[in-house]
Amino acid sequence: MSEQIKDVLDAVGPRLRALRRQRAITLADLSATTGISESTLSRLESGGRRPNLELLLPLAHAYDVPLDDLVGAPRTGDPRVHLHPIHRHGMTFIPLSRRPGGVQAYKMLIPSRGEPAEPTPQTHSGHEWLYVLNGRLRLVLGDRDLTLPPGEAAEFDTAQPHWLGTADGKAVELLILFGLQGERVHVQPRTT
Repeated sequence: MSEQIKDVLDAVGPRLRALRRQRAITLADLSATTGISESTLSRLESGGRRPNLELLLPLAHAYDVPLDDLVGAPRTGDPRVHLHPIHRHGMTFIPLSRRPGGVQAYKMLIPSRGEPAEPTPQTHSGHEWLYVLNGRLRLVLGDRDLTLPPGEAAEFDTAQPHWLGTADGKAVELLILFGLQGERVHVQPRTT
């Protein structure tokens, strides 16, 4: 094993311990979350056990961080998010985040249709926040039928029947934050 690899592996344990303490998680709690025994976690943090993918992958998932962060890998490559559009229900969703789990960000494009479509409300688990960039969005939410112009935002539980479309037949462009576990957007007020 090269000296460089040995140095990287030796730094993993202290990094894991610091991360666990920073988040105020006990070894017992981490063991319950990951399925890794407390003794293995302790030896991993103290350097008594070499890290491997079988141990690091569940830890990265439990801490909700990229594996590179756990091993201290240097940042390489292009930092830009490479957009791969998803086409669903006649709309285009462009993922703006690539972090696994948690809240996901999308730019959504509803094409011009000439005339507004007939709403077909759907439900699914999660929580959604949206912000209209361009166009006029028609949001059908339960028994409410709303029109949101550019600059307006809405937030709702997606277990409620909902539908998004163009209010006037013209294209609509919006940002969406979506969380599977019902995460909500929290805005901190500015203190003066």
